[in-house]
Amino acid sequence: MDKPLAKYIDHTLLKPDATEAQIDNVLAEAKAHDFASVCLNPYWVPRAVAALKGTDVNVCTVIGFPLGANTTFIKVAEADEALAAGAKEVDMVLNIGELKAGHNEAVQADIAAVAGAAHAKNGLLKVIIEAVLLTDAEKVTACQLAEAAGADFVKTSTGFAAGGATVHDVALMRQTVGDRLGVKAAGGIHSYAEAKALIDAGASRLGASAGIKILEEAPHA
Repeated sequence: MDKPLAKYIDHTLLKPDATEAQIDNVLAEAKAHDFASVCLNPYWVPRAVAALKGTDVNVCTVIGFPLGANTTFIKVAEADEALAAGAKEVDMVLNIGELKAGHNEAVQADIAAVAGAAHAKNGLLKVIIEAVLLTDAEKVTACQLAEAAGADFVKTSTGFAAGGATVHDVALMRQTVGDRLGVKAAGGIHSYAEAKALIDAGASRLGASAGIKILEEAPHA
């Protein structure tokens, strides 16, 4: 690992029934453990920005989530609003149906528009490919399109589909993007052993709601 374990983790709470009290708890945890970011639905961005002011924990939110089937106009509007409110990272879902149909130009243009919005405000863009729905060839294409469109990271999963991060997918994604982009593993990461296996496979960021458990299970030098 090339940084503290906590700085690999996007401390995540994206469930639809998350309450204000639960959000506040996650924000306090993120601050206490100095995670890389806290990843929340867009509604909670202003609250998170206020709570994490003066820390180096970034506020991350999700765009076109979890289906990726919004129009590009709406994805850009979501990103613009979140970044204007102080989010530093946005995780967008690419257009999965268009990818599977082979409409690569449409997929790339959709990502590029959000990348432009993110970078205009010095934000970071992660592109969720929803790997569980793709063939290996489609995963490679998705990563190539994300890179060509100007994304900063590719990300395995929303956590809302049937499967999450796997060592196989992370290794394939890392092989595809080399050291040019980050790779974020997300979905179903519940233990330090799983986290370490994904980092060893090439993940530079982990999206997890079990971040504290992962830290507690880590061997301490």
